[in-house]
Amino acid sequence: MASEDVVGKSSAGESAVTTIVNLAEEAKLAREGVKAPGHAILSVCKSLVAGGVAGGVSRTAVAPLERLKFLLQVQNAHNVQYNGTIQGLKYIWRTEGVRGLFKGNGTNCARIVPNSAVKFFSYEKASSGILWLYRQQTGNEDAQLTPVLRLGAGACAGIIAMSATYPMDMVRGRITVQNEQSVYQYRGMFHALSTVYKQEGFRALYKGWLPSVIGVVPYVGLNFAVYESLKDWLIKSRPFGLVEDTDLTVWTRLACGGAAGTVGQTVAYPLDVIRRRMQMGGWKDASSIITGQGRSQVEYSGMVDAFRKTVRNEGFGALYKGLVPNSVKVVPSIAIAFVTYEVVKDVLGVEMRISD
Repeated sequence: MASEDVVGKSSAGESAVTTIVNLAEEAKLAREGVKAPGHAILSVCKSLVAGGVAGGVSRTAVAPLERLKFLLQVQNAHNVQYNGTIQGLKYIWRTEGVRGLFKGNGTNCARIVPNSAVKFFSYEKASSGILWLYRQQTGNEDAQLTPVLRLGAGACAGIIAMSATYPMDMVRGRITVQNEQSVYQYRGMFHALSTVYKQEGFRALYKGWLPSVIGVVPYVGLNFAVYESLKDWLIKSRPFGLVEDTDLTVWTRLACGGAAGTVGQTVAYPLDVIRRRMQMGGWKDASSIITGQGRSQVEYSGMVDAFRKTVRNEGFGALYKGLVPNSVKVVPSIAIAFVTYEVVKDVLGVEMRISD
């Protein structure tokens, strides 16, 4: 038996080594431009992995700010518990501890990892297809993507990724908002999905989908367009002696990603607030943060109704509730996501980059 165990361990070790060698060979072939069998499928998988890792890392890094943004967006104007970024984070720490700062992050990552993977991959495919059509129409085989075309590719990627993972985003919002005073507790993403489906129906899983679609066009579209255009400008104008993409440092890419995130979230933020409020609609066991003491929760018949009631009851400024923590969050989040994506693809040996 002992000898069999040794043989088994040896075989397993040899298998692991073989796998590593094969991956290394695939990466080498990719860098050299040689198309090995299954290269296309492997490249797709690596691209999806890179996008997923980028989303998970970037979102976890800013999880406390993400939760605070949610709470500020949906809290009732007559039952204010969170008055700002510093006060809000301190209040969560004092009342719920460290776990409170990261509440909902597991569910968030369960959503953002596939969302980010699909989003980055969709952008690559959409930009390639748009560039091909653009070259066919102009008759210029050397034509490159313009900022407007990048915006279109980013918008397509955002809509595809958001629609594919929207139910998870919806229940993630509820899990993030609930606290110890909530009447009903969701135990996790799958429990929340099944509970919402049973109590409120299938359509409830897509509450707020329309403002999400409208908002994702400028948000994701501008993120990709600004990031890629800034990089392109830095390379072509060579303001700092830059010659090619590999000369862009991590800090330079972080700066480009931060600028992209700032522009995108500022334009789309009001739609994000309305989306969150619509997602909370119909939640009869919502916490007092949302309903207020002795008050019923506001119901919305649609996106326009949500805009109208929010502005009428709380003023125009309510459309920007949580903007400060979101701004503090989104700059490093988007920057980290773009840089992580490119770094992971470099490590995995995928030659195709979003810049291409």
